[in-house]
Amino acid sequence: MAKIKSAYICSECGYSSPKWYGKCPGCGEWNTMNEEIVEKRSASTQTSRSVSAHSKPVSINEIDADDEQRYKTGSTELDRVLGGGIVKGSLVLLGGDPGIGKSTILLQICEKLGQALNILYVSGEESKRQLKLRAERLDVNNANISIMTETDIEIIIEQIKSDKPDIVMIDSIQTMNLSSLNSSPGSVTQVRECTNALMYTAKGMDIPIMVVGHVNKEGSIAGPKVLEHIVDTVLYFEGDRQMSYRILRAVKNRFGSTNEIGVFQMTDKGLSEVENPSMMLISGRPHNVSGTCVACTIEGSRPILAEIQALVTNSGYGNPRRMATGYDYNRLALIIAVLEKRAGYYFSNSDTYINVVGGLRLDEPAVDLSVAMSLISSLKDEAIPENVLAFGEIGLGGEIRSVANAQARVNEASRLGFTKIILPYHNLNNVTSETATLYGVKNVRQAYEAMIKDE
Repeated sequence: MAKIKSAYICSECGYSSPKWYGKCPGCGEWNTMNEEIVEKRSASTQTSRSVSAHSKPVSINEIDADDEQRYKTGSTELDRVLGGGIVKGSLVLLGGDPGIGKSTILLQICEKLGQALNILYVSGEESKRQLKLRAERLDVNNANISIMTETDIEIIIEQIKSDKPDIVMIDSIQTMNLSSLNSSPGSVTQVRECTNALMYTAKGMDIPIMVVGHVNKEGSIAGPKVLEHIVDTVLYFEGDRQMSYRILRAVKNRFGSTNEIGVFQMTDKGLSEVENPSMMLISGRPHNVSGTCVACTIEGSRPILAEIQALVTNSGYGNPRRMATGYDYNRLALIIAVLEKRAGYYFSNSDTYINVVGGLRLDEPAVDLSVAMSLISSLKDEAIPENVLAFGEIGLGGEIRSVANAQARVNEASRLGFTKIILPYHNLNNVTSETATLYGVKNVRQAYEAMIKDE
């Protein structure tokens, strides 16, 4: 009896070793080496794939890119994140937490795409009857949508070659398997090889394929990291599934910007678009309450207003507690240090909490000033007027540094009714506003004095 050969493969980077390691030699992660059964391909199998017409070298000047076609999904937010729509022959990976809306949005866009295109929806997690029940709830009943419940990737590819659909949906890649491999579905080898097979099919037949990917407990897509390198576009759904708002972000996009975001709201009829996310994120603000300030961040080409809340209270322990939700914890510690050293506001004996309302995560330095203003407001228990907005980067010397896209931020704030805008002094000469008063400030203390100053 032939001995079964196995290897230990890292679930993060795909590093392969004949023996087990506690720490992966490839990427340095701990406890990621999993045993997989491997088989050597015969020489005939390795050389069986002949050189097809599309794989022969062609001069770059002979390639015609004028007829590039993007399929509009019917969702303005999704099209924005994709860079204008789904590109023919592309492989798109959609990830997110369980229950956040990955399968829902795929089924919803099938209704719009099915008006002019033939769609093959492949599910390895639900039966046809379950899919039909979910489609009825989402009002999806287009006759051009074909449902297939299968997990064998070879059978799926044969069906794609036979039917030649315009778009293929795979839900999900972790349930697919290649029968020639002995490892179980969802393993590193299976996920990698199944994705490679779909990639060859998408490029060879010029058919776009959208793939759902599960995430692990760290929040990254389950399977080897090489999975994200294979595909053309990686989309992530962000936000707490207990909340109604979802944010779709592109972390990789070969056909568009990776800075754009799409905002959705989960309803009983599926995901609906939020056309004005700024109004959504600042709605329901408390009146005459200290520790709240509105910031303006740029996501791609879109300015978005977000409410930042701070709570500073006396600590009951020797070491004060710091906590940040939706904001970088290390950046919070830096701002607190600057406020103590350069502005004379002391937080040494106080617990400090920061929260970005609405589930949005803010990583741009331009929101530093709003965070600092909300911290000082809570520390002094003085409410910031509701018509005030602030943006600017804080340096280690306590200075307010200039930021990009200042005019777009001012325009968005003015459109939503803010009449007093605190911004860096060096941005003041480049922006104008007909409805808002602009205050250019050079340091943190100046900014807070201008913020609470009576008109």
